[in-house]
Amino acid sequence: MIKILIADDHAIVREGINKILALTLDIRVVGEAVNGPDVLAKLKDHSDVDLLLLDLTMPGVNGMDLINQIKSDFPQVHILVFSMHNETQVASRAIKAGASGFVSKDSDPEVLQDAIRRVAAGGKYINSALAEQLAFDALLPEQRAPHCLLSEREFEIFGYLVKGKRVNEIADCLCISNKTVSTHKLNLMVKMNLNSTADLVHYAVAHNLFSH
Repeated sequence: MIKILIADDHAIVREGINKILALTLDIRVVGEAVNGPDVLAKLKDHSDVDLLLLDLTMPGVNGMDLINQIKSDFPQVHILVFSMHNETQVASRAIKAGASGFVSKDSDPEVLQDAIRRVAAGGKYINSALAEQLAFDALLPEQRAPHCLLSEREFEIFGYLVKGKRVNEIADCLCISNKTVSTHKLNLMVKMNLNSTADLVHYAVAHNLFSH
C-alpha cells in the first residue's frame, strides 16, 4: 500500500485528489497539509508516508526551498510535484531541488495515479513533452530563454508580478520585506533585459509561462 500526504492550500484540489485516489486499491491518503510548516509537521506525525504530493505555490513558502528541506529531514519520502505550471522551467527546478517527478494539474486521473506508483517505487516521472524539452535545454544551454537565468525566488516573484500582484502583496504572500521584493524585481528585470511589469506580462505570454 502506497501511503501519501497531499500538500495543497486549496481544499477543492485536495478533495478532488482524494476522490481520484479513493478509486485505487493500492494508494491511500494518510494526511493533508496546507502550507510548508504544516507539511513538515505532518511528515513528523506520519513517519510511514511513502510519497508527498506537493503543490509548489502554497502561500508563505518557496516550493524549491521546501523540497530541499524535506529531502534533508525526510530523505525516505519521495516527492511528486503536482503543479498548475506545466512548463519546463518549473519542472527542471523541482527535479534539481530533489523531487522525483512532476505532473501538471490538468493531467488525466490515470496519469496522476501512474505517476504516484512510479515515484513511490523509486522511479522518476515526467511527461514526454516536458522530458523532450528538458533534454533539448541540456544539450543547448546557450539557447535557453532568459527566464532560465532567474533564481528560485526571482522566478517565484516573476510569477506573482505577472498575475498582477503588487510589491506589498507579494511581500505579504512570501513573508518577506517589500524592500527585498523590490530588489528581486529589479534583479530579475536586469537579467531578462526588460523594463516594466507590462514587459514581464508580454514575455510570460510569449513563453507560455504561468498560463494555468
